Amino acid sequence: MKPVHPIFIYCAFFAWLGISWSAPNRQPNGIPAGPGSPIDSLQLFNTNLYNQSDLSSQGLSREAFDYAMRGYNKLLAKGKISRPGYLTICDFSQSSRRKRLYLLDITTGEILMRTYVAHGKNSGLEYATRFSNRAESRQSSLGFYTTLQTYFGGHGLSLRVQGMEKGINDKALARNIVIHGADYLGDGRSGDFMGRSYGCPAIPEEECGKLIDLIKNGTCLFIYHPTKQYLKGSRILNG
Repeated sequence: MKPVHPIFIYCAFFAWLGISWSAPNRQPNGIPAGPGSPIDSLQLFNTNLYNQSDLSSQGLSREAFDYAMRGYNKLLAKGKISRPGYLTICDFSQSSRRKRLYLLDITTGEILMRTYVAHGKNSGLEYATRFSNRAESRQSSLGFYTTLQTYFGGHGLSLRVQGMEKGINDKALARNIVIHGADYLGDGRSGDFMGRSYGCPAIPEEECGKLIDLIKNGTCLFIYHPTKQYLKGSRILNG
């Protein structure tokens, strides 16, 4: 891991207090601006963190990262994140063949984990293109979540998540959307698209315990896709 630049300490302090972001800038199409926004203290922090983590070479776009950080700071400021410092991003703009789940320690710039993650079977085949908040849709839901408690169920150790966006993912608990291990994802299937879930962000069985232990009980999860309906409709991104 590269040494942490001193700017991290400065920016992390303000980000920790949840006071460092300004109202989102807008692009002409009405979508909140991602890369290219005027640089304030949070944008400087984001730039350093993105570069420090070498996320570009790991396949995570700056746009996805900036949206994730914007929502993280909004939830942190509202007291919705009880375990700050960890941010999990599922980038559903990427192929399911890729390791598209990233767990970041935003205080150090370290990628703690990167692994495969499934999307819902009715969201698409190799790529997820459809999303829903409806029960029995078997589709993934986009947006921001906070993690809750663990339990043991049909998939073994699992982690409940609470959708934080009304009309977008707030039915996650009622739909039993959880993080769990699955045998239909892993390096052995990387030549084909991975198996799909009933809407849960399932991960390889052998990595499930480690991930859940790191992110349980109050961390932030962001499921991203550049769907205009979501990017325009998210109150967290547009508030």
